[in-house]
Amino acid sequence: MVTASCVAVPAIARDYLVRTPAEYVRVLPMVQAGDVVRLANGEWKDFPIVFEAHGRDGRPVTLAAQTAGKVVLTGASSLKLAGEWLVVSGLVFRNGAAPGDEVISFRRDSRRVAVNSRLTEVVIDRFNQPDRRREDRWVSLYGHDNRVDHSWFAGKGNAGVTLAVIRPKGQPQANRHRIDHNYFGSRPPLGSNGGETIRIGTSDESLSDSFTTVEANVFDRCDGEVEIVSVKSGGNVVRANLILQSQGSIVLRHGNGNLVERNVFLGKGKPHTGGVRVINVGQTVRDNYMEGLAGTSFTSAIAVMNGVPGSAINRYHPVTGAVIANNSILDSVRITLGAGADAERSAPPRDSRFTGNLVTGTGASPFAIEADVKGIAFTDNAASAQVPAELAPGFTTGPIALKRAANGLLYPGDPALAKRGAPRDLVPVTLAQVGPDWYAKPAPEVAFGSGRTIETHPGSLETAVAAAQPGDVIALAAGRYAVRAPLRIAVPVTVSGPKTATIAFTGPTLFALAEGGRLRLQGLTITGEAAPRSAGNAVIRSAPTSTIANYAVEIEGTDFAGLDASPGFDLVATTPATFADHLTLRDVTVTGLSGTVLAAAAETGGKGLYAAEHITIAGSHFTHIGVLAQVLRGGTDESTFGPEVEITGNTVEGGGPELLALSGVQSTLMARNTFRKAGRIAVSHSVGAPLTRILDNRFVDTAQPQISRLYPQGTPQVQVSGNVSGGDAS
Repeated sequence: MVTASCVAVPAIARDYLVRTPAEYVRVLPMVQAGDVVRLANGEWKDFPIVFEAHGRDGRPVTLAAQTAGKVVLTGASSLKLAGEWLVVSGLVFRNGAAPGDEVISFRRDSRRVAVNSRLTEVVIDRFNQPDRRREDRWVSLYGHDNRVDHSWFAGKGNAGVTLAVIRPKGQPQANRHRIDHNYFGSRPPLGSNGGETIRIGTSDESLSDSFTTVEANVFDRCDGEVEIVSVKSGGNVVRANLILQSQGSIVLRHGNGNLVERNVFLGKGKPHTGGVRVINVGQTVRDNYMEGLAGTSFTSAIAVMNGVPGSAINRYHPVTGAVIANNSILDSVRITLGAGADAERSAPPRDSRFTGNLVTGTGASPFAIEADVKGIAFTDNAASAQVPAELAPGFTTGPIALKRAANGLLYPGDPALAKRGAPRDLVPVTLAQVGPDWYAKPAPEVAFGSGRTIETHPGSLETAVAAAQPGDVIALAAGRYAVRAPLRIAVPVTVSGPKTATIAFTGPTLFALAEGGRLRLQGLTITGEAAPRSAGNAVIRSAPTSTIANYAVEIEGTDFAGLDASPGFDLVATTPATFADHLTLRDVTVTGLSGTVLAAAAETGGKGLYAAEHITIAGSHFTHIGVLAQVLRGGTDESTFGPEVEITGNTVEGGGPELLALSGVQSTLMARNTFRKAGRIAVSHSVGAPLTRILDNRFVDTAQPQISRLYPQGTPQVQVSGNVSGGDAS
């Protein structure tokens, strides 16, 4: 007797290599669990990929590059995933922008999302919309139980979150996403809201739990706005990440019961580098290491916010039941308690604990107390820094000797302090452990003066500028340089000379900044006497259309004359949809200018946009000018750092009816200047905690500055002292 048995045999997985979008569309309906679809090496331009398939646990459907890193999606390309048990790997998005609102989306539409799926070793490199104001997201996580790991995201310059967990209104499900071992590279200041690197949820469903984990990532120079990681849901874990010289903080903005632990923050003294901001109920911040953080107020190493009584869901729920324990806060500028307290945010923290923390520092106390802190119990902390009297019972104070351990972090040598601060078993994640190993981390920004020196004589300036490479110095010999067309600046370049090198230009603009352009002028003489006799000329002008890269202008030891032969003649003129990292004038002389020295009020909308992060005018002399500076930051948003303005050690003799207009500036220092027969000086505060210092100035036949407040929100800090007023005989 012969018996036959039927044994189940797994289907053989297929591996499809496709070479065109049409082949991909033809193959996709055929794939089954375990199959792999490979895109052939090369450039895939204008390819909006829809990857909808259905794998199984242990047998996913995979979309991969033929060779990891060798498939580059350019132009109007994107990726949508839908189904379950999917894997995408090895793709690079570069030299283009998403045709819609997302580069990579874990859904095809509102009904078809991806679950139990993975994005791994994928690169998005400067894949930006052409207008920096247009918002999109690079990765949108929908569904549940998805993972993004070992991927590379850097150079986002337009508005919108780099990676967002999307929790649509009316869908408060647990997501359980995992975001781990990714490289989040440099994101320059956006100059408006919407520059977060990661956001988990929005206020709509923030009172429900997402249970997303953000773990073992590197955030390198992520400076987009005050929130690097914005948590807007509950039950999330932000753990074991390395935050390197990144302006902003991990912010528990909405939602309850989140955990921030075992992260390493290294600020290296960079302005606005922060730690963790605490809002809402039941937040735990423990076992974190913070060193060299220079942020204050909302970007303090630890900022415990004041809340709004009976807060709407999108405002600030009071801090209740927070635990801030065993954190090392070393050589950091500020710990702020009751941050943001004002007439609206009047509810202080309560039922909270600050325990087992280690605080070191020199000079002034790092603690800023802005509200009642009776609701925070301080116990078993140690500090070598000054501690306010009301907190002193919760601290052991005295010198603390620190020694750097094998993990690169500092710990006290005193055994009695062994239980204070971050644990000794922290192992900071390294750059080598994040992102794909086949795609290099970004190089540092090219510095002025780091390239060649190009000796130039009259008649060859245009050729030298056109041939300049990043970092080059164009050194002018003595003589007169007649420039008939704008000099286009598309790389970081320095133009230097002796004062006997004079540039005279006959067009409406001398230097026209383009994408990637940064300009330094040193020791020159520039005259506008031959410029057109029409309104709107400028020595330096930012790009006429939107640029993604932030530009910079530095002018040192340079003389300007003849900028009053036509109306509205500006020295530096900014344009909408461009953004300067810094505009700096030092030891400059301007004799005769009909317009504005620094015209930085091009962004006129109400969304918080502004033209430049840092503005410095120092040690300079201005005679018969129209306006020294116009700086505007509109709206009521609190998500940006600047603008920051320093006007120090200058002399202004003669000026138009409105010499200086600063509106919405977040930090103003006006010190040791002399203003003689100059026009109105106006400082208008908006929201946040703007700091205005007007110190030791001399106002001769010039009115004292007028300081006003545009909105009731915020807590302006104003210091006006040491100023002297009088007439010419004084």
